[in-house]
Amino acid sequence: MKKRAIIIGAGPAGLTAAYELLTKTDIIPVIIEADAQVGGLSKTIQYKGNKIDIGGHRFFSKSGRVIKWWLHFLPLDASAKQHHINIKYQHNQAAFDIGDENLGQGDNIMMVRPRKSRIYYQRKFFDYPLQLNGKTITNLGFLKMLRISRSYMAAKLFPVQPEVNLAQFFINRFGKELYETFFKEYTEKVWGEPCEKIPASWGQQRVKDLSISKVLWHAATSLFTSNKTIQQKGTSTSLIEQFLYPKFGPGQMWETVAEEVARLGGTILLNTTVAALHGDGANQLTKIDARDNSTGQTISFEADYFFSSMPVKELFQNMHHIPIPQEVQMIAAELEYRDFLIVGILATELQVKEINTGDLIKDNWIYIQDSKVKAGRIQVFNNWSPFMVADPATVWMGVEYFCNEKDDFWKKDDKEIATIAIQEMETIGILNPLHVKDSMVARVKKAYPSYYGSYDKFIKVQQFADTISNLFLVGRNGMHRYNNSDHSMLTAMTAVENIITGREDKGNIWEINTEESYHEEQGAD
Repeated sequence: MKKRAIIIGAGPAGLTAAYELLTKTDIIPVIIEADAQVGGLSKTIQYKGNKIDIGGHRFFSKSGRVIKWWLHFLPLDASAKQHHINIKYQHNQAAFDIGDENLGQGDNIMMVRPRKSRIYYQRKFFDYPLQLNGKTITNLGFLKMLRISRSYMAAKLFPVQPEVNLAQFFINRFGKELYETFFKEYTEKVWGEPCEKIPASWGQQRVKDLSISKVLWHAATSLFTSNKTIQQKGTSTSLIEQFLYPKFGPGQMWETVAEEVARLGGTILLNTTVAALHGDGANQLTKIDARDNSTGQTISFEADYFFSSMPVKELFQNMHHIPIPQEVQMIAAELEYRDFLIVGILATELQVKEINTGDLIKDNWIYIQDSKVKAGRIQVFNNWSPFMVADPATVWMGVEYFCNEKDDFWKKDDKEIATIAIQEMETIGILNPLHVKDSMVARVKKAYPSYYGSYDKFIKVQQFADTISNLFLVGRNGMHRYNNSDHSMLTAMTAVENIITGREDKGNIWEINTEESYHEEQGAD
């Protein structure tokens, strides 16, 4: 009888684990997904022919293995090679070029998209990352630039040590003046906490090696050469100039993978919630109970392996017959999350336009550095892919809010939230309400695992979970770590490899996206 693996969650980590099991082992996966569609945080939401990408997902990785995996499912748009884009990667220490077998046309393709994001501050646009150029100096003014320079030099000469919180992390790299101008407001909107209460580990993971010196070096070298590789080894993630993107949004990738998983014999149960996980009284899980959200019927599966990408807090709440220490239970129960809400707005035009042409701005997303509004970021879906918009004569934008389920703002009805979003866009000069044709609201619970609450003790939860020999925590919420989708995929790939090789130590899963050199500067695969 073939072995079975239960996979909780049909996002990038869960679907990657399922495909890897089906193609490299004789283990049959059963995926339990609470939502009605696959993709997790990388799903694409449909609204009257318009498509929403939750949070914006660039398909970019410094791992050639991940890129090759993506292109297996959605080949690269053939026109990319015609435009002389250099697509060469390292994979298992051997270079490979994209051949004709990796090129495609039609609907099931990956497009190569230019990256542009800016900061919107005092009704002016600033390049992100910040560029030391005439436009920046003009926008800020000479005296402001002088204060920024002095503050930066002070931070370099007298850095705060030890670097404990996120405010210190940013100040040490950019100086206090620049931190308070461009980083503080947005970061505190995202997390709902002062930067002084957020550990420096968040910056060490998400910002990593980005600094003023790297920004300046990138700007200088870009005058003479442009990095047109998709992998872009040695380039900080925030400086990437282009990325891959499915023609119809990120969900297209995971819908394609899900179809292949089902074709190969895997089972995907949508709209199904985990009710309980049962153990053997020692260090193994044995069975899962799942509830069909439509019928209320409970179904049970025995399994040999368990992969979880569900929130750690909920996972531990649902474990039975596993001797969890009381301290570990308390830490897991006190983990915190940040919820996400996006307002889709369909308009005939925006108030802000490209300066030289008067056309639609080219930004993928815009960071809102303004305390007068709650909105944290804007996406312009036309610029992710023109196929995200039903009518190309319209502008389809997403206004993003970071909040908690218990907040009054979250509890408002959709119509009231959309009205607030439209008013805020008018307040900061982005949109004229008279140009709005339609709007909608989408909510995502537990979109961001928080680095406060009991997070400073999370290592104890991690260490205990690793003692459950047939349980593998993968993905963003599964590991309570702010992973990108490629990191989530790599955690699943590594977990499957551990099963194949019989490796009991799960430390290699947790090493992904923690060290700066891991899949980053050295470009390890």
